[in-house]
Amino acid sequence: MASGDTLLTFHPYNNEPPTGTYATLDTRNSHPILDFIHTGTNENAIFSAIMPRNYAGTTGVTAYIHYSMTSAVTGTVDWDIAFERIGDQQQDVDINSFAAPQSVDNTDVPGVSGLVDIVSISFTNGAQMDNVAVGELFRIMVTRDGINDDATGDAELHAVEIKET
Repeated sequence: MASGDTLLTFHPYNNEPPTGTYATLDTRNSHPILDFIHTGTNENAIFSAIMPRNYAGTTGVTAYIHYSMTSAVTGTVDWDIAFERIGDQQQDVDINSFAAPQSVDNTDVPGVSGLVDIVSISFTNGAQMDNVAVGELFRIMVTRDGINDDATGDAELHAVEIKET
């Protein structure tokens, strides 16, 4: 695998919502989206995958968040992503154990409601990725930091792409 090649993509229908404060499934012009409301709380979406065996596992990954806004055309939005290694006898699935989230903060929202923006978050190999290894099951948690951003209304998640760095 070459640096920069796409490893995985996650779409709204792949979401495994947590028990509380979760993004809700919706559509916009027949496009499936996850709505993350701005209420002064954080909302989450969780996605599971197996780290592809063609991942070199040496430099890390970059996550690209494809999103739009339901109504906001001004303000900023903040996103966090955290990895959780499940692996081979690494994680009891009865508990959550996500690594510290990495963030992209103070992103100006597009000036047109519904216009898709793409932001990225880089993860170094190791602790930032919760030491996920090739061939291991893992999860990512995508969070809209509704406590710290100031864009009003819903942020609409269209997809997350994971690329090798």
